[in-house]
Amino acid sequence: MTTAAQPADPAPPPAASSSAAPSPARTDLKRVFPVRAGNVDYHPTHGGYPGTDVFADCGEPVVAVTDGVVLEVSRVDRFDKRGPLGPNNGGLSVSLLGDDGVRYYGSHLSAIAAGVDAGVRVRAGQQLGKVGRTGNANNVCHLHFGLSPKCTGADDWWIRRGVVWPAPYLNSWRKGGNRSPVTEVTAWQRKHGCPAAPGR
Repeated sequence: MTTAAQPADPAPPPAASSSAAPSPARTDLKRVFPVRAGNVDYHPTHGGYPGTDVFADCGEPVVAVTDGVVLEVSRVDRFDKRGPLGPNNGGLSVSLLGDDGVRYYGSHLSAIAAGVDAGVRVRAGQQLGKVGRTGNANNVCHLHFGLSPKCTGADDWWIRRGVVWPAPYLNSWRKGGNRSPVTEVTAWQRKHGCPAAPGR
């Protein structure tokens, strides 16, 4: 029980920083494939930047890859092909900061599950939403999936959309493996930091 006579916690609250991975990051995490469906396909590459489009029927469950905390949720499709390309391309989307320090991002959803909000803790396999075709999905049902470090700021869509190729990890998780993207994502951030603008 806290009383007025007890001293305040001397530790300051955590400050926003460009490397906000949990400390220490968990190494015992289970990882699962992000779409729970029998009929699913994806290509190892993606146009323009590292990411993977996971093709499945609209409405199939999109799940948390691992244990973590929801970072961002976009429940409104603000994409307009006449507007600036990039910030709203994902349509309905969810990003999750895994307990391993990696940000897992999924977009083009048709719906976000009730109770999935920023700050909410989720477990591997928990449903986050449903496969859809919002944003710039070009009317094709799929999940855009990206891996990145958590970078703070007003917006960092160019990082959130993906910075390392997900296919090797998806291949593992699809077969029940548990390959971790931590080393590659950490190495990318060590080299690039948190770029303040899109670039190649």
